[in-house]
Amino acid sequence: MKYGNKTMATKYPWYEVVQGEGLLQGDFLGLCPVIVPPRDFPAPRNDAKTMLTPEAMVKIRQYDVVIMSQSCDLVEKKLDLVLVCPHWSMSEVEKDSQFFRGEKGKEAIRKGNVPGYHLLNKCTIRGFERGYRVVDFRSVFSLPVDFIVDFAHRKGRRLRLLPPYREHLSQAFARFFMRVGLPADIPPFR
Repeated sequence: MKYGNKTMATKYPWYEVVQGEGLLQGDFLGLCPVIVPPRDFPAPRNDAKTMLTPEAMVKIRQYDVVIMSQSCDLVEKKLDLVLVCPHWSMSEVEKDSQFFRGEKGKEAIRKGNVPGYHLLNKCTIRGFERGYRVVDFRSVFSLPVDFIVDFAHRKGRRLRLLPPYREHLSQAFARFFMRVGLPADIPPFR
């Protein structure tokens, strides 16, 4: 789409490269560790908020994640935990779902008609090139803010989703979580 002599894509880039401890919503962290307790993890014996159980085995999975917590809360240090969602390459999503292999599925996710998923554009920044990414809102993790800040700092340079695409991601996340399933719907007009 033309906007004067420039295209809209030139006027509104999707990504920038940042580094350091300052985190915002839309920051990408590759191979971020997430602790997954086993199904039979022991329940606490009292009202203690922390529990040390050296015998409990936990799994640590690594995900490419995007930060979903609000930027204002991150900047003003109002959080103890940071929300993140994993994101996958389109080819990974296609492997897991026949629907996304076809044009109809890809168009549905592009238009935002697939609850639980959000499509992000390709990145062409040198050294950070990648294809379309699909954010998975069905898997949400929270990690300690101090850990995420330190992890981001140690990772070095990272991608950041820019406005208005960051707000579009946030809005899609909100739409997914505010869904309400009614026990009885209004019948169709026929």
